[in-house]
Amino acid sequence: MAAEGRAIGRKDGKVIFVDYATPGDVVNVQTSTNKKDYAIASIIEIKKAASYRQKPVCEHFGTCGGCRWQHIPYEQQLEFKHQIVEESFQRIGHLQHPKIQPIIGASDVYSYRNKMEYTFSNKAWLTQEQIDSEKDFDRRALGFHVPGRFDGVMQINKCHLQEDIGNQIRNFIYTYAISNNLSFYDVKNHDGLLRNLILRNNIAGEWMMILSFGKNEENNILGLLESVKAQFPQIISLNYVVNTKKNDTLYDLDIINYSGEPFLTEQLGNLKYKIGPKSFFQTNSKQAKNLYDIVKGMATIYPDDIVYDLYTGTGTIALYVAQTAKKVIGIETVEEAIADAKFNMQLNNIQNANFVVAPVENILDEEFIQLHGKPDVVITDPPRAGMHEKVIDILLKATPNQIVYVSCNPATQARDLGLLSEKYEITEVQPVDMFPQTFHIENVVNLKLKK
Repeated sequence: MAAEGRAIGRKDGKVIFVDYATPGDVVNVQTSTNKKDYAIASIIEIKKAASYRQKPVCEHFGTCGGCRWQHIPYEQQLEFKHQIVEESFQRIGHLQHPKIQPIIGASDVYSYRNKMEYTFSNKAWLTQEQIDSEKDFDRRALGFHVPGRFDGVMQINKCHLQEDIGNQIRNFIYTYAISNNLSFYDVKNHDGLLRNLILRNNIAGEWMMILSFGKNEENNILGLLESVKAQFPQIISLNYVVNTKKNDTLYDLDIINYSGEPFLTEQLGNLKYKIGPKSFFQTNSKQAKNLYDIVKGMATIYPDDIVYDLYTGTGTIALYVAQTAKKVIGIETVEEAIADAKFNMQLNNIQNANFVVAPVENILDEEFIQLHGKPDVVITDPPRAGMHEKVIDILLKATPNQIVYVSCNPATQARDLGLLSEKYEITEVQPVDMFPQTFHIENVVNLKLKK
């Protein structure tokens, strides 16, 4: 199994990466990308299935692209993820490391996500089976983008990744829109009322909704929002935004709170976190607590220690470890996330945290360290691209006693660890599965300064 979730086969000396296959399958495939040394392919026919292959639970499996591993039993998924971490460390980082600990699986393998994003479209994507049926289908859709197609949105009847109330809300909005003849967005002509839907929920069963509209049709907007409010009392934060831009991002727009609070509150351990419409928060709340407990357990923090939390997001990890440190400095590029981090600091009556808005690679330098103090411990949780070389260079100069590196991409993590190995040795490696039914992995590595 390859790092991006495809299975690897070989034909005439060429490596073939096959979507939705699994080791042990014998398949006929059609190539979509054909290079000199490798090809990417999709299955035309399964001649012989792997002994453990199972029937996916989702009717949309294979088209929407969200749960690429539903055909693989969960225990086998964990084995493959563990294998991907090991191979990344060996082949990319060429790293010396202790035995990688068994991956920590999730207790909920479905209905675990606390955030889902859906797109409206006036030209629904049809499967080949639908096209071959020669039936007429309503081309208005509320669902997911088909992989590789910015203009292809597939109508979703049921998604298994979030609690089922999310399906009820989405389907109610779709039915209401059809019944009231509301226009669905046309991404090519940039026209239409209904554009995007975001649903968030917390462990307590409270919900947030953000509807994005492509134009300001006040009567239609308020009519839809009022109907949703009356139908779903679980939605304690009902919000909307009018987005007339040509891109879907909401970070530069004002989100309007229609009813309830403009945020949700999540409880992890003995801390509470505010989650706003634009907030970054781990999408698996229950497993996030396990992840943060691992980070806190790895980090050897003494009462006089200064801790830097790089790519801090809404300050979740920084606040989680603050009670054992002298002070914690969190750095994050998203201004709204830092606003949430400061709110969360006050919410939890934490006095020894400080949060700074800036790209980490731009602000973390010798002057910053002189101002805030040399870090004893650094916790870093970068995006999939990993850490910027400037960040690695300054860490090698600052020489904190310990670095705890949290990553959602073992490949870029292994690359960065190879650079850090100049002065640091790996003492612990702990994979954590935050995303069952997908190939994504979270991996925590403990680095100690070489003596």
